[in-house]
Amino acid sequence: MEDLRTMHVNGIRLAYRAWGDPEAPPLVLLHGRGSDGADWAPVVPALARTHKVYAPDLRGHGASQWPGEYAFEAMRDDVAGFLDALGLGQVALVGHSMGAVVAYLLAAAGPERLTSLVLEEPVPPDPAVPPRAVPTAPDGGETFDWRVVAAVNRWINAPDPGWWELLGRITCPALVITGGPASHVSQEGIERIAARIPGARLVTTDAGHLVHEDQPERFLAEVISFLAAPRRP
Repeated sequence: MEDLRTMHVNGIRLAYRAWGDPEAPPLVLLHGRGSDGADWAPVVPALARTHKVYAPDLRGHGASQWPGEYAFEAMRDDVAGFLDALGLGQVALVGHSMGAVVAYLLAAAGPERLTSLVLEEPVPPDPAVPPRAVPTAPDGGETFDWRVVAAVNRWINAPDPGWWELLGRITCPALVITGGPASHVSQEGIERIAARIPGARLVTTDAGHLVHEDQPERFLAEVISFLAAPRRP
């Protein structure tokens, strides 16, 4: 099923996987921290029946370059460059956790790029209480750059509160999926994200943070129905 390719965008090497009919509508999947594009394996076969599916490894992860700079804005620009390099035009965009932050930043900065947006367990731009510590790096063998942990934890501890206003700039149809009380991400914060995005639909599950992995059937039912819904002109 896997077809790993690479390209150079935004000054770095970006690896990605692709599945499905090239003539089908494009769907881009953005993974969470510490993972890579292969993380979407439980749901790709169903999604690729109706879409051309792309799953990049975000910078610092998997086979993509590990440049040491991991600001969310850089990841957003990587994805924008990825879309441009492939000439995809408008796409449906799905993001999980860290990838959902990248997704909502891209949707706010370039709403014309998206036909629809799915945010699975997006991290809200609220300071963590208590602040997140940076764990000790493992001895080796990890599949992502441990400096990502430090960069994202710094953001979690002191996010830009102005990002709440960015959510109001998202104009495409949006679906926000929460994992319920078993998730470590603030469910109240995710609900506020959904409330800030005009017209967004909120779906709550009991799956915890990894909805697409632990409850793939529920995830697919919601996402496929959402993607198939008629779009407003």
